[in-house]
Amino acid sequence: MTIRVCVAGATGWTGSTVTRAILASSEFQLVGAIARRQAGRDIGEVLGQGRANVNIVASLEEALATSTDVLIDYTGPDVVKGHILAALDKGVRVVVGTSGLTASDYTDIEQRAKARKLGVIAAGNFSITAALAKHFSLIAAQYLPSWEIIDYANAAKIDAPSGTTRELAEELATISQNHLGVALEQTHGPKEARGVTIGGTQVHSIRLPGYVIAFETIFGLPEERLSIRHDAGSGAQPYVSGTLLATRKVMEVSGLVRGLDRLLFP
Repeated sequence: MTIRVCVAGATGWTGSTVTRAILASSEFQLVGAIARRQAGRDIGEVLGQGRANVNIVASLEEALATSTDVLIDYTGPDVVKGHILAALDKGVRVVVGTSGLTASDYTDIEQRAKARKLGVIAAGNFSITAALAKHFSLIAAQYLPSWEIIDYANAAKIDAPSGTTRELAEELATISQNHLGVALEQTHGPKEARGVTIGGTQVHSIRLPGYVIAFETIFGLPEERLSIRHDAGSGAQPYVSGTLLATRKVMEVSGLVRGLDRLLFP
């Protein structure tokens, strides 16, 4: 059965690549495209794919006037939570690739999804190799008592830390308690130099030109250390297969699933 999909952020960096894949697929039907610009134009023509008979609209309400099974959201941290809750209220399942949501936000989303008996799958990173790096980090935390995370991104990324590293830090807290050699309140100098604490993990966000997206979990023991790092290239293609996998799986889910690794390693 064809899955009817609406993409929010359909002309953006990742959203446009995902939208092209949906247009080329026989498994999915694109029924909606949301973007802040070029409203009224055919999304296929805008993306250079030929006419798709789906016009870009500026709002979720306009897009979901057409019957939709799944909303894929690649927008921004200022609108994504509203999109998710509104979609659920209209009986639409959601796949979330947008970063910037907090643990508290996800609690609200999970409650709404369960109340509506619908699925939400969210991941800070839908790359298969990033999911593997996260999975390996969670395994290492079972055996190594101390770790920190470095989050790399381009200078224009407005949210910090990234959704990928926030998700990782929160899940590390469910595996083991991170051990700090010196308690933060005993730090000599500005405590901000030690990064932000998320779930007991210190996370350091670097925002500089020359980076795309990367993260590194560093584990330390006396006389040795382990680094698990993922680097993304300059294109959005790595996120397509994971997003489409989530779009299939969300049809079977009730409630919230966080992390592509949960789909790969149930």
